[in-house]
Amino acid sequence: MAIDQQLLDILACPVCQGDIKLTTDEKGLKCMSCSRVYPIKEDIPVMLSDEATIELERETKD
Repeated sequence: MAIDQQLLDILACPVCQGDIKLTTDEKGLKCMSCSRVYPIKEDIPVMLSDEATIELERETKD
C-alpha cells in the first residue's frame, strides 16, 4: 500500500519544516531541504528526528 498523496501534501519535515517527497524505493520520505530520510514502517511514516538518516544521494519520486 502506497502513501496517500493527500498525506504527503500536508506532511513536513519536523526538523526544518521543509517539503518531503517519497523516495524511489518507497521505503522513506526525504526532506528536500535538509536531506533527512524518514522511514516508512508498515505503511506508516515515522516522522521522528531520531529515526531519520541524512542521505544526500537518495533519489525521490516526482
